[in-house]
Amino acid sequence: MKKLVLLLLMHSLFISGCSTIKAGGAELTGLSLLNDRRSRDAILADEAIEDNASAKLNAYYDLREKCHFNITAYNGAVLVTGETPKEEFRDRIIDIVRVIPNVKLVHNKLTIANPSPLNFRANDAIITGKVKTALTQIPEFDASWVKVITEQRTVYLMGLVHRNEGAAAIDAARRQSDIKQIITVFEYID
Repeated sequence: MKKLVLLLLMHSLFISGCSTIKAGGAELTGLSLLNDRRSRDAILADEAIEDNASAKLNAYYDLREKCHFNITAYNGAVLVTGETPKEEFRDRIIDIVRVIPNVKLVHNKLTIANPSPLNFRANDAIITGKVKTALTQIPEFDASWVKVITEQRTVYLMGLVHRNEGAAAIDAARRQSDIKQIITVFEYID
């Protein structure tokens, strides 16, 4: 029986159309290409920005060991979240990210504080999951249009959206518990 279930599960993965394309260092699924409003080149550029930023920042021992940072790119806009114990570290992180190829704009949301403990980050992951689930419940809305990032109970919403879609996403996020604030980093297409 277990073998049958495993076989059916594997079969459903193969026929679901979610094959992966490897292009440079980025991986794209057929589903992400189908629903994403960014061009294929923009998606690849965003993946390259995130990979490049992570590699450059993690090359510095002091940043890697003393800071907690996340780099999220969407259509060339980069959101930098996390904590750093000194302004000097924050400034260096932003300076490094700013000069990465294809970066159009940097949203600096780093806070001057010690890195958050793992249980805080786990709670943030739960909040992100709740918001993503809420986005799937919006009528005539594709949740893949919005990227959700949570840091210290602050929810960031990124994406290429029409104003009414952005408002619907904000409303869906607002109804979730344990959120301190919602910050939008939308690029409006109307």
